[in-house]
Amino acid sequence: AAAGAFSLREVLDAFRRCVTEQREVLLEPYLSGWRGLIRFLQSLGAVFSFISKDAVAKVALLEGHCGGVQRQQYVSLQSMVRHELAAGPAALRARSDSGCRTVLRLHRALRWLQLFLEGLRSGDSRTAVLCTDAYNASLAAHHPWVIRKAATVAFRALPSRDAFLEIMNVGPPEEAVAVLGEAIPYIGDVYSITQELFAQHKLLDLP
Repeated sequence: AAAGAFSLREVLDAFRRCVTEQREVLLEPYLSGWRGLIRFLQSLGAVFSFISKDAVAKVALLEGHCGGVQRQQYVSLQSMVRHELAAGPAALRARSDSGCRTVLRLHRALRWLQLFLEGLRSGDSRTAVLCTDAYNASLAAHHPWVIRKAATVAFRALPSRDAFLEIMNVGPPEEAVAVLGEAIPYIGDVYSITQELFAQHKLLDLP
């Protein structure tokens, strides 16, 4: 793929590297996977700018934690949760720049992308319908009405499934479908581990 262009294989590789044998989610490949997904969103133009801009800001914030003075605490999702909870749940809830809060926002968007890519892979509907269904099952519950309305209107302008598969940058449509089939379980695995970890520590409703 050209520099700066989206490559589905790069995203697949990043999410594949995310999960250790101990089922820890490593933040460096997680952010690398997200940088790839952001390129995917940006390649679709203004339709997804309300999500991609937010994701760019969240990834930058986490990169700050991962490269900061306490970087040892931000190697994995699990070490980050332990570190930030050590100050107590109230202190964590009061912090707008916490890694936990930031990951939670990305986590919700990842679910939407996972569902949308799954729909593209199985290819049994129009992209606008696939995207709206995925959005309604994930992000919509966390967005105010005005954003939900704008999103559903924007989704109507989405390109065809074939155009999406071309954006994947992995060759002909059948190749893109095959790589999606490989990538989605890795993304799903990272999502499930995060969901379980955040549920266990009662972090799924951080403000």
